[in-house]
Parts: sequence; C-alpha cells; structure tokens
Amino acid sequence: MEWDFLLIQALSGLASASSLFVIASGLTIVFGVTRIVNFAHGSFYMLGAYAAVTIVPWLLEFDRSPALFFVGVLVSALVVGVLGVVMEVTLLRRIYRVPELFQLLATFGVVLIVQDLVLLIWGPMDITGPRAPGLRHAVLILDQRFPAYELFLICVGPAVLALLWLLMHRTRFGVLIRAATQDREMVGALGVNQAMLFTGTLFLGAALAGLGGVIGATAQPLAMGADGRFLLISLVVVIVGGMGSVTGTAVGAVLIGLAEQIGQALFPTYSVILTFVIMVAVLALRPQGILGRA
Repeated sequence: MEWDFLLIQALSGLASASSLFVIASGLTIVFGVTRIVNFAHGSFYMLGAYAAVTIVPWLLEFDRSPALFFVGVLVSALVVGVLGVVMEVTLLRRIYRVPELFQLLATFGVVLIVQDLVLLIWGPMDITGPRAPGLRHAVLILDQRFPAYELFLICVGPAVLALLWLLMHRTRFGVLIRAATQDREMVGALGVNQAMLFTGTLFLGAALAGLGGVIGATAQPLAMGADGRFLLISLVVVIVGGMGSVTGTAVGAVLIGLAEQIGQALFPTYSVILTFVIMVAVLALRPQGILGRA
C-alpha cells in the first residue's frame, strides 16, 4: 500500500470527521441540557443543505465572491436555528417531563413532517450544494490531486470546536449550558430561566446541524433520506465520544471519520461494519464513552 494513497485517504477522513463533528456537536449539546435525544436533528441537517441550495445561489447572483458565499452559509445555518426554536417552543417545551419514549416519538413525528415538506418544496431529485468561489480546484499533495474544498473542511471542525470552547468558557450562556449538563435541577433551583436556556440551546444545536448540512451538501450530492443516515452516524459519534461532551464528540468524529474513509478504501464491502465495531468496543471498555461521565 502506497503511503501517498493512505495520506489522501486520511485527509479525506479528516474532512469527513470535521463535517461529522459540526453535526454531532449540536446533538450532544441539546442532549446534555434537555436530556432529549432529538430524532429531528438529522432533519435540521437536511434543511440546512436545502436552505443553502436556495439562499447561496441567490446571493451569488449579486457578486460571486467568497465573502458573500460564506454569508449565505451563515444565513442558512441561522434559518435552521430559528426552525429549532420553533420546534422547541411549540413541541419540546410541552414534553420535557414526559417519558422518554413519548419524546422520541414526538421528535420522530417532526422527521416525517420535514420529509414531506422537503419533498413538496424541493422535489425528489438529488441536489448538490453550490461550491465556494476560489475552492473549486484541486491541489497536489505528494503527486496526488486533492480537492481544495476538503482542505477547507478540515479547518472548519477545529474552528467550530474553538468557537464552542470560547462560548462554553467565556460567556454566561455557555457556563449555564455546562452547568445544566452537570446538574439541570440545581440550575433551575438557582433561579435560572430554564425555558430561555432550553430555547437558546435548541437554536445552537439546530444551527450547528444546519451548518453541517450546508458544508456537507457542498461536498457531495444530497438525496431524500440523508437525514436518517446522518442522524444515525451522529448518534454513533456522540455515543463513542460521550453523551454531553463536546470534546468527546470531536474525538469520536475523528475516529469514525477516519474509520469510514480508510475502510471504504481498503475493504469497501465491510467498511460499514467498522463504524459499529468501534462503537461496540468503546461501549464494552467504557460504557459512558471516551470522554463521557458515568
């Protein structure tokens, strides 16, 4: 096996891991605060991709500049964040204290609604998101061509992780999220407005899922049903890293991203099994995940 081939596959795995982290970080933050496994998280990913397909080309008609492209990316993610707030206010706020199975069924109902709306508005055809101006070419790495956009993706994950660290450690909202992750009842006893905290958390989680959808749809075509696939892989990443741990999610995303990409290159028939082998091994050795708390 040539080393340059392995390097390219590893870089592709890191690009995939970066996208997975952006998506899964929103899921783990929402779970850490609300204790709800949001089945609609994959739907927010899909909505982010479709929003970008609508918003970004419209903005690029004014000026095909990288700055305007990234404005469109940010606006698409914020739109999905607002939809997350709508779901929290109209649905989740009513079911925080009901049994977990009812919560799962309620969020699964949102998945079905979103699928029908996407089919009605955008149709059943596969779509590919708009490429960023200036990042449509390939670069040579050890005489191997590698997409410049995937190099950009590799940088997105660490940037989002750094911004989340600053949010969690340098803002009052972030401190409240960390406190609620550790002891939600105590946060309420101290007089914190839990309704506003949960609403802000859903906005952040949905916006991250939407951002993951935007950058993911730009790298590969998006089809109906992608929400289920990315919900599943996000759950695996969060379970491996540790539910409620953003840093653990980053570690889990790197492991799963590299395993998927290198597995597809070396033994494509069985590559899908490798992801779940990693999850089972982690759960057998450390049931709370790599950086999760018991």
